[in-house]
Amino acid sequence: MSAAADRRREGILAALQSLGTIRVTDLAQHLNMPAVTLRRDVAALAEAGLVSRSHGSVSLPNREAGGPALGLLVPTVGQYFGEVIAGARAAAGAAGAHLTLGISSYQAEADRAQVEQLLATGVEGLLLVPHWMPTRSADDLLWVGELPVPAVLVERRAPHGSPLAELDSVGSDHHHGVFIALRHLAALGHARVALAARKDTWTALKVRDAYAEGCALLGLPAEPVIDIDDPAAHAEDVARQIVEAVEGGVRGVLVHNDQDALQLSPSLRDKGLRIPEDIALISYDDVVAALGAPPLTAVSPPRHAVGAAAVELILRRLKSDSALPVHHLGLLPELKVRASCGGAPSV
Repeated sequence: MSAAADRRREGILAALQSLGTIRVTDLAQHLNMPAVTLRRDVAALAEAGLVSRSHGSVSLPNREAGGPALGLLVPTVGQYFGEVIAGARAAAGAAGAHLTLGISSYQAEADRAQVEQLLATGVEGLLLVPHWMPTRSADDLLWVGELPVPAVLVERRAPHGSPLAELDSVGSDHHHGVFIALRHLAALGHARVALAARKDTWTALKVRDAYAEGCALLGLPAEPVIDIDDPAAHAEDVARQIVEAVEGGVRGVLVHNDQDALQLSPSLRDKGLRIPEDIALISYDDVVAALGAPPLTAVSPPRHAVGAAAVELILRRLKSDSALPVHHLGLLPELKVRASCGGAPSV
C-alpha cells in the first residue's frame, strides 16, 4: 500500500474517532475526497477489521449499540456544530443509543434528502438542525412535521402559530447571549455599542433581533447594524465602518462570529484602532475566540449541552410518546471575559 493511501486511511480513522457513525457520502464530502476513493479505502479498512459498515454508513468497530437508533442532521461538522455533535454522541453513548450523522452543508434543499437517507438506515428518532431562514415559505418546511418518527429541532425553533411550533426543540437562548454581552460593555462605561453581524444564518438573524431588544432593555441607543457579508473579501470595508462608528462615539462592538471578529482585528489595528484601548470587542460563538491577539471576550453558547439535551429529550419522547408535553428548551450562554474588553480577564 502506498504512503498516500496510508495517510488517507489514517485520516478516515481520525475522522470517525470524532464523528462516530456517518454516511459514506457525507464522510467523503467532509474529507474532500472522491467518493470512489473513499469507498475503496473504507472497504480495505473493513476487511482489516478497523471499521464497520452498515446501510451506507461507516463507523469504528464496537460502536453498534443495542438501544434506539437516532439520526442527527447538521449543516456542517466543524466549528460551532462540532461540539453539538460531541454532546449528542456522549449522551447517546451513555444511554446505549446508536447515533448516525447526516450533513446538509447549509443547503435547504438538501435537508429533506439527507433526512430521507437517515430514515432509510432505520433510525427511530431524529435530531434536526435544518437550514431555516425567515425568507423561506412556511409551506417548504411542512414536511418536517410529517416525519414518520419523532423529531427534535436543535438550535432552531419554529415561529409561533406555525404547526411546527408543536415540535420539541432544544437550543441556545441567543437573546440572553446578546444581552449579557451588551450588559458587560455597558457596565464598563460604554454608552454606545455597535453590532457587526452576518445575515445568512439562523443564529446571525437571532443575534440581530436580540441586539435591538437588548439595547432597549439597557437604555442604549441601537446603532445601525454593520453588515458582514464576506469578511475575507470585505474586512477592510467593515473595519472602515467600525472606525467611523468610533469617531461618532461608539466605544464597544459585538461581532458575530469568532471567525469574522478575528479577521477584522488586524484591519482595525491597521487603521489605528487599538483593542481594547480604543474599542472594546466581544465576539459571538467562542469557538476560536481565545486564540485571538488579544484573546477575545466572547459569548459562549452551551453547544455541548445542547447536543446532549437534545438526545436526552428524544429518548424521553421515544419512551413516553404523546404522554410527554412538548418541550421548548432554551439553554443560557455564558460570557467568557478575556483581554479584548479591558480589565482583568476571567473565566
